[in-house]
Parts: sequence; C-alpha cells; structure tokens
Amino acid sequence: MIKRENFNMLKKLGVIVLGMFCFGYALVPIYKAICEMTGINVLALGDRLIPGATATLPANTQVDRTRTITVEFDANSRGPWHFKPAQSSLQVHPGELTTVMYEFQNVQNRTMSAQAIPSYAPAQAGAHFNKLECFCFSQYTLAPGEKKQWPVAFVIDTKLSKDVKTITLSYTFFEVGGKTPPVPDVTKSAGA
Repeated sequence: MIKRENFNMLKKLGVIVLGMFCFGYALVPIYKAICEMTGINVLALGDRLIPGATATLPANTQVDRTRTITVEFDANSRGPWHFKPAQSSLQVHPGELTTVMYEFQNVQNRTMSAQAIPSYAPAQAGAHFNKLECFCFSQYTLAPGEKKQWPVAFVIDTKLSKDVKTITLSYTFFEVGGKTPPVPDVTKSAGA
C-alpha cells in the first residue's frame, strides 16, 4: 500500500515538474507578446533590428537640415607644448551631434598639469554651443613627452540666429600652477 501511494505521489510530482517546465518555456513568447502590446520593453526593439536586415530608424527631427554652419577650431597655448585640433573646420547642421578631437603633447622634460578654457566667436554663439563632452571640463596631468587626444562632443542649438553662418571655437590651454607668466592686464596699463 505504501509503495502504491509513493508511486502515485511520484506521478503527481512528475506532472507538476512537466507543467513547470512547459510554463517556463512558454514565458519567453508570452513576455514578448505582452511587451509588444504594451510597448514597455526596450529590448523588443532590438529584436527587430537584426544585422543584415533593412531597418528604417525614425529620423532625428531635432536636426535642422535646411541650415549649415561652418565651425572653425582654434588652439592657443600659454607654454612650451603642442596643442592643436585634429581638423581646422567642418560643416554641421544645427541640432546634429558632432565630435572633434584635439591633440596635445607635453614637450617639456617635466610633468605638468594643465587646463583649457573655451571661447566663441561671435559671442552670441556661446549660448547656443552645447558641449556634451569636453576636455575643458577637467585639469590633466601629463608626463614628459606624453601625447593625448581629447574629444569635444557638441550640438549647436537650432535657436541660433539664422544670420550666424560661421562659429569659431577657440581653446587656450594653460599650465595650472606653472611658471607661465599671467596675461597682462590691459585695463591697468590703459589707465596709467
């Protein structure tokens, strides 16, 4: 009698295990169906973008393709090192994310810490030149002879006046705490 009860219990447990396996196996398609219906799963979008398949992504409506602005890149340094943009200019559309690189080399025989300060021309462009990533946000320490490349990722606001056709982004790179003399104060010498 005990063997028969054990055998019946084993059959019931087998049915439960089989049911749990089937339920777990069915969860993936059920999950995908629910997520597609509700639109709450970001991963379901990735399943549709299969490599090699032609997929059309929605256009970025924040980019103003009717306008082109020339952005010129300038680099100034106060000290004995090399600092320059990887390219002198490029053309961008307002609202378009763009990245450019700046190159720096410490040509001194000592370690130095430095930082860059940006400026814009025309001045009104500064309020519309949004940097998302920039080496000017931090100070850097470079060993003697060390070379670095740093990115500047930016977007020009579409609200920039339509008469602005060219923007110059200029960086002045200077040593922090170094022996480089300060810039002369022309306001003091003009009043003397």
